[in-house]
Amino acid sequence: MSDAFFEVLGVGRFLATELTRGPWDPGLQHAGPPAALLGRAVEGHGDRAGLRVARMTFEIMRPLPIAELAVATRTLRGGRSVELVEAALRAGEVELMRATALRIRTAAGLELPKELVPGPRLAGPEAGRVMPFFPTGQAVGYHTAMEVRFVAGSFREPGPATAWMRMRHPLVPGETPSPLCRVLAAADSGNGISASLDYQRWRFINPDLTV
Repeated sequence: MSDAFFEVLGVGRFLATELTRGPWDPGLQHAGPPAALLGRAVEGHGDRAGLRVARMTFEIMRPLPIAELAVATRTLRGGRSVELVEAALRAGEVELMRATALRIRTAAGLELPKELVPGPRLAGPEAGRVMPFFPTGQAVGYHTAMEVRFVAGSFREPGPATAWMRMRHPLVPGETPSPLCRVLAAADSGNGISASLDYQRWRFINPDLTV
């Protein structure tokens, strides 16, 4: 078994491993790992320093096979302080997933106002519980490649839940995932973490995702 979600085949070419396998079909990926792969591509796009991704929106146009994939990026709109970048994921000539990322210029040496009031804090992952995943019929996949600790609820309890998630494996071999990639690998799991319908009777796949 591979120790990464994707193997690198060349510039912009990757092979999805079984760690990307989603719960719905043994031959298809969960959308989290390919979203992270597109995020990695956006972060590496161009040669401008001092830019940070503020928002990424993904369109999931087709099922994502566990297969060889190609990633390409391009600048849609440049600017001094704001830049819009597109990243596309293909299998052969078929486009599967597309992302648009808004990148903003950062500034060093600034301090936040002391009167800034932070938002409510959740209990940390050390307070969470490891709860059983719903049956997938597969021994290896996204459900084993991610560590999930529930602070409230569980996979098998309907309704709202709160969970911490962490990648057990790198996105690509020998590379520490960036904070953006870690977020994107988990972001598509919201409807699985806190579903209101029975997984055995209903399917509710996300056609898009905004982070």
